[in-house]
Amino acid sequence: MRSVGNANKVNSAVSIQNEGEARNKQDGSWTFEEFVINKFKRIQEQLTFCLTSLYTYLPTSFLPLEVVKDMIRVLEMLQTLGTLFRTVATFKRSKEILYGVEIVTRNNGRHFRNMYATKTESIKILKSLSERISLPNITDIRSFCLKGACLIFCTASSSSKLYTEGMIPLEMVVIDEAAQLKECESIIPLQLPGIRHAILIGDEKQLPAMVQSKISEKADFGRSLFERLVIIGHKKHLLNVQYRMHPAISLFPNREFYENKIMDGPNVKEAMYEKRFLKGNIFGSYSFINISSGKEEYDNKHSTRNMAEVYVIAEIVANLYKESVASRQKVSVGCISPYKAQVFAIQQKLGQKYSTDVNSYFSVNVRSVDGFQGCEEDVVIISTVRGNGSGLVGFLSSRQRANVALTRARFCLWILGNATTLVNSGSIWKQLVIDSKARGCFFDVHEDKSLTQAILSATIEVGQIETLLSMDSPLFETA
Repeated sequence: MRSVGNANKVNSAVSIQNEGEARNKQDGSWTFEEFVINKFKRIQEQLTFCLTSLYTYLPTSFLPLEVVKDMIRVLEMLQTLGTLFRTVATFKRSKEILYGVEIVTRNNGRHFRNMYATKTESIKILKSLSERISLPNITDIRSFCLKGACLIFCTASSSSKLYTEGMIPLEMVVIDEAAQLKECESIIPLQLPGIRHAILIGDEKQLPAMVQSKISEKADFGRSLFERLVIIGHKKHLLNVQYRMHPAISLFPNREFYENKIMDGPNVKEAMYEKRFLKGNIFGSYSFINISSGKEEYDNKHSTRNMAEVYVIAEIVANLYKESVASRQKVSVGCISPYKAQVFAIQQKLGQKYSTDVNSYFSVNVRSVDGFQGCEEDVVIISTVRGNGSGLVGFLSSRQRANVALTRARFCLWILGNATTLVNSGSIWKQLVIDSKARGCFFDVHEDKSLTQAILSATIEVGQIETLLSMDSPLFETA
């Protein structure tokens, strides 16, 4: 959708340039060459701003494609002319360009001939554009834009304001992330006049819409239209090829959530897609790292955290950073946990040591599962947090959140957790632990010396010294 730029911006730009001209005159007199170059520069800036604004924001119904092509062409010619002006100025021959073609060609200079021809052609095109451009009389920019638009992007709630009198009715609506949209919210764009086709894009097996009220949640208020259509048997088209995850990562979620209907793309099957960022089998493409000595605890806001897992994550990230610097290998790391207290504890532990910009050479992003939907990283570390004898995992038991967390990594996925607690939970995480053991991807944290030291530091900090004195504790021998 296009809109019209404000003409006041042009006036402001001109006034600023006039002030600059006045200041330059106060500094001293210009030579003829300096005057020509500065004058040309101001004209070029004004034309560039005006023409760019017009072909960017005016709809094609007012500005045909042929006119736009001429606008772009004349801007390129002005840029060429500016380069030629600077070249000619070094020879102190600028005056001649302002005279007739005979004087210019008599010099037999390539720069002068090119300059004169470019100047003549650009003036010709500019005169033509002034005759072919017909600016609309606009009183309401919003209505003007909607009337001329054939493609509109907006949120579901703001789509209620799309229709304006006189506009051509929209025939199709495409709802992205439709499985995360409450059914009542999906109805908003479907009520637009003229809608004949609706396309819903989403995945009902990942995060649903957020509903705070437990009563509303039990009443299925958070159910999406997408999910309702799937439940009643409406046919859906499955995009059955994934191009993100190494096959070792996609294996479990594909079987558990998608009935093995998702195929691995050719890119993830290539040998070069298997990357090792740290030495040791424990840091392969897919690993479950058992941290049996970690204890869950609650913060002031009644959210759960596990400091042993926090320290292990900090140690892994530090080692990844060292290897990245040593090998000059670009790496992006994601740390995921379902609990806000754990996310905050990890962020506090890592501090400001690492960049969060994914475009940097080494980046680390720590977020909740909900905050990670739609994202992906080279390496993902999941902290499951829960560690208790009763197998209670609460919020962690959500299959949809587990699906999101397990499908964010490209090359390596390392899951930290208390295997006993997760198995006793009877949730999806029980199946994950059993699967990792069957595939030889199950490791104990004490198999790595640096991680064992991290566990020891966490134990001392949280005051669980009695753990070190227990003969059954793996930390006893290390201590």
